[in-house]
Amino acid sequence: MKGNSAVQTKPRTLKVDLLARVEGEGALQVKVKGDTVTDVKFRIFEPPRLFEAFLRGRAYGEAPDITARICGICPVAYQMSAVHAIENAFGVKVDGAIRTLRRLLYCGEWIESHVLHAYMLHTPGFLGYPDAIQLARDYPDAVKRGLALKKVGNDIVNLLGGREIHPINVRVGGFYRVPTRREFEPLLERLKWARDAAMETTEWVGTLPFPSFEYDYEFVALHHPDEYPLCEGRLVSNKGLDIAIADYEQIFHEEHVAHSNALHSTMRQGGKYFVGPLARYNLNYEQLSPLAKQAAKAGGLGAFCANPFKSIIVRMVETVYACDHAIQIIENYQQPREAMVAVQPRAGTGYGCSEAPRGILYHRYRLDSAGMIQDARIVPPTSQNQKIIEDDLRRFVQSHLELNDADLTLQCEQVIRNYDPCISCATHFLKLDRERL
Repeated sequence: MKGNSAVQTKPRTLKVDLLARVEGEGALQVKVKGDTVTDVKFRIFEPPRLFEAFLRGRAYGEAPDITARICGICPVAYQMSAVHAIENAFGVKVDGAIRTLRRLLYCGEWIESHVLHAYMLHTPGFLGYPDAIQLARDYPDAVKRGLALKKVGNDIVNLLGGREIHPINVRVGGFYRVPTRREFEPLLERLKWARDAAMETTEWVGTLPFPSFEYDYEFVALHHPDEYPLCEGRLVSNKGLDIAIADYEQIFHEEHVAHSNALHSTMRQGGKYFVGPLARYNLNYEQLSPLAKQAAKAGGLGAFCANPFKSIIVRMVETVYACDHAIQIIENYQQPREAMVAVQPRAGTGYGCSEAPRGILYHRYRLDSAGMIQDARIVPPTSQNQKIIEDDLRRFVQSHLELNDADLTLQCEQVIRNYDPCISCATHFLKLDRERL
């Protein structure tokens, strides 16, 4: 430990009693004795959401609308995981134009979520600003670009999903209505601008001051041999995992820990794992479009990145991909004759997993012969990353004990912000209470 030797001999506690502007309530406590971090607790005090209980006894057709209310930033991910799980239970296969439109809807969500995170939540901290409003005073053109870029993503969701927040046009088997080609055409030129703006943003965030912080993580994401994963694929990792979605609960396990109301996910053999953009990128680099690979290079990335601080670059690479993919879909769009495929309920259990902006989102439903939901299980990406966030905090604090409490607090915020665990986690929410024992 660097610094005043008199300080080194005293146990040091960094204690944050309340993390404001997060989904639910949270706190952070780090204890240091001598030169060693002895304890780290990242507490999320989310009150029970009860959505799994809300779903029981409901008709299968209600699931997309109910699950969309879980999150205002990534409702599409919740809907897609739900419809895939129920279609899996019913033996329904969706392909062709309807499947492609689902990918387009997902592109809209990725654009608006990634851009919001990059411009409004993560970049201000890298550049020493308390918030995006202060950032805008010195970088007005950049912030305006971010707002306009995010609006393109919102407009895709609005057109295809029925509204920007909590879309209402998604149903098991497809959509209630599909847009005409003419309705899509106004988006094309804006998407081409957005693709260029996302490229510029990738280069810009690639110049941010990143700490040297790498680790041998186990990255877990969906993988599809022919496309960058959004809604379908197998679950794989860089440590050899390769399973069908239906086998998720054989490998992954949620557990309650005393210091948090949020469940922590681990592999059943005890291993921690990392989900989200960095995991997708590392496991699916070859499935990126040529333009997205070009963006990665412009942002300073290779085919693999193990520094979570650089996840902001990866988010913008994925935004380039989403814009590029959306353009291709609209340019080749032929309106299907029907907005959905036929669905016939049957008793069974179905499994679904899609890639929310923050990582894999798993759903399981057990249904009776009338299509009534008997049981539901939902595992969001935030719970899957909580243990690895704590590990990152422990490693980061251990290697930066020379920092004073104020500076170390700001850096801990950035560590949490790397994972974008919820929309408000990237504000400067930590209030530090320093305790000497």
